[in-house]
Amino acid sequence: MAEEFSCAICGGRHAGLSKDWGYGLPDEVWALPEEERDSQARFNDDLCQWGDRFFIRCILPVPLKGTDDYFGWGAWAEVDAEVFERYLELYDEDGREEPPAPGKLANKLEAYTNTSLGTRVLIQFQDPGERPTLTLPEGDKSRLAQEQREGVDAARHHEILEICGA
Repeated sequence: MAEEFSCAICGGRHAGLSKDWGYGLPDEVWALPEEERDSQARFNDDLCQWGDRFFIRCILPVPLKGTDDYFGWGAWAEVDAEVFERYLELYDEDGREEPPAPGKLANKLEAYTNTSLGTRVLIQFQDPGERPTLTLPEGDKSRLAQEQREGVDAARHHEILEICGA
């Protein structure tokens, strides 16, 4: 049985809060009418191509303070064709030794509405069965970058989930 705790935000008791939030497609692709999306974009759970634009679904981890765990944003990154092709080459191989590749966030993360969409990220490929991870560059001073470096406490974790509607 999951350990319960009293929430400092809502006063309720929780058995545990969700540790991830994911997006089915990049925002611009998702915004297309369904018929247009189905005819113009090629996509599955991990990859998306829309015209001459390429996207990879990744995990942007934000550490949860006081634990060895993280909150994972299941977000899409827009990448150059070369990065997309390299990811396809390594899809069934261990890509952790590859240098990080540049990309841009292709989803507006609700908890960071004014700063996330289009944010520059570094993509680190992983081994087969794991999505690539996203890291914000060292010089990024946004709240998202700060929280990725320093982690979030239980109150902020709860706030993120409330903002997302979880």
